[in-house]
Amino acid sequence: MVKWLNVSVALALSTGIIAGCSGSGANQAAGDKPADTKTADANGIDTSEKITINMMSIAYEGGAWGEKHPVIDELNKKLNIDLKIQWVPSDNYVEKLGIMAASNTFPDVFRINSTEYLKWRDKGVFLDIAPLLSKYPHLTKEMDAETLAIGNPKGKTYGLPNWTPEYRETLFVRKDWLEKLKLKPPTTVDELYEVAKAFTKNDPDGNGKDDTMGYSFAIANNRSFTRGADPLRFAFGLANGWKESNGGIIPWQAQTKELKDFLTFTSKMYADGLLDKDFAINKGQDPDFKFEANKVGFTDVPGTNIYDTGLPNLQKVVPTADVLQLAPPKGPTGLQGNTTYATTNKVVINAKIDKKKQERILALMDYMVTDEGHNLITYGVEGIHYKKTGEKYEVLPAFESDRPMLINFWFFHRFDPFNTVRPWEDQEKPKKVKALFEENKKYLVKDKGAGLFSETFTKVGANIDQKLMGEMVAIIMGQKPVDAIEAAVEAWKKDGGNKVIEEMNEQYKLSK
Repeated sequence: MVKWLNVSVALALSTGIIAGCSGSGANQAAGDKPADTKTADANGIDTSEKITINMMSIAYEGGAWGEKHPVIDELNKKLNIDLKIQWVPSDNYVEKLGIMAASNTFPDVFRINSTEYLKWRDKGVFLDIAPLLSKYPHLTKEMDAETLAIGNPKGKTYGLPNWTPEYRETLFVRKDWLEKLKLKPPTTVDELYEVAKAFTKNDPDGNGKDDTMGYSFAIANNRSFTRGADPLRFAFGLANGWKESNGGIIPWQAQTKELKDFLTFTSKMYADGLLDKDFAINKGQDPDFKFEANKVGFTDVPGTNIYDTGLPNLQKVVPTADVLQLAPPKGPTGLQGNTTYATTNKVVINAKIDKKKQERILALMDYMVTDEGHNLITYGVEGIHYKKTGEKYEVLPAFESDRPMLINFWFFHRFDPFNTVRPWEDQEKPKKVKALFEENKKYLVKDKGAGLFSETFTKVGANIDQKLMGEMVAIIMGQKPVDAIEAAVEAWKKDGGNKVIEEMNEQYKLSK
């Protein structure tokens, strides 16, 4: 994940939402066409012919839309299209892409992750939209050159960014537990250890049971730690993917000393009962759910989520519960860092479809980032998903059942860090989230390998990473000594890692 939209620009893009309570254009209903909103026709694209567009996107928890949906109906009318969306469960998405690649049956427009994108980027699969973007003023205004350039050869743009704010993850601690146990917020890893110990041993929930833990994280796909581990990893100098070193870049998998320091710390946490004993089998969101269930004292989640789900769900269990944002803890040498993302996932257009369909797809994407289009794919259809009386908005029951925001969340959206804020909700939330983001951006840890490609990694990366992670899990759980990481790193390099490093550095030099 890489180079990012400047935070101040991102926040400026979202000021309309922040000001929504005063009736700004960004909170205008989907049915209220803003005076300055341009349609596809205004961009010079002929929409007189109805065109069928086959779209494919990933689907996460809760399921996706059926074939008929009010938002699809509105998009069809607006762009004179027949939009057909294929939603593929996240667990099967990469497999589905592989099947389509083998049979040359890609849809017209689809979301794709960074690895698959880089694998097929130079094989004529995706449309180079760089020569066409000038016809779509909302897209060109919305997306900065740095973000567009991620993962693309110079002068080419094979995909639109599926944008994620790089500074969204926030480390929180239970403020009420700190106060109950008369503890200060931790500022170093050693202090975090002591707080985690108190959270585990000193009954912070006051129920007289040994049922709380200090810290939790998970492992994704048996090969990498989830975000909760990042503040600890970065404190010991581990890379967020890749980091610069001696004029080149190195991956975290090859940082033997830093891995040894990190594993020494986490294995001690585990041995002393402070680290979630189920960390190795946790699914991605399990640490979040355990925090919401009043079982763990720290959580590392998107700043918007803490107000949408994290704290509200926790307060259903403990009405007086509260949280406090933490700066990431400093390691032994003063290093610290927050979970940091780069926008490497893309939305791509099939290069094989005809020109009229390509143009209509771009017109659709251009419309989705206008105020009118954004409001439609975020709030839904007025009269169905919400109603507006004067400047007052009221959500309707169909909003929960139809989930009109899915095409926004799971497919494509404007560069807006407050994408979850709706006009009938607490309009103070963006201000609170902005304060979190302003703190988070001080501690970004850039991935210097984001947008670069290694053919070897696509072939052996999963296998060698899983072997390495297996050794790290064994070390954390005390089944092997910390020094075992030395042999594990050497095995990773020998089994393909050295070739990966070589290829990535060749790409890195070309990008400079």
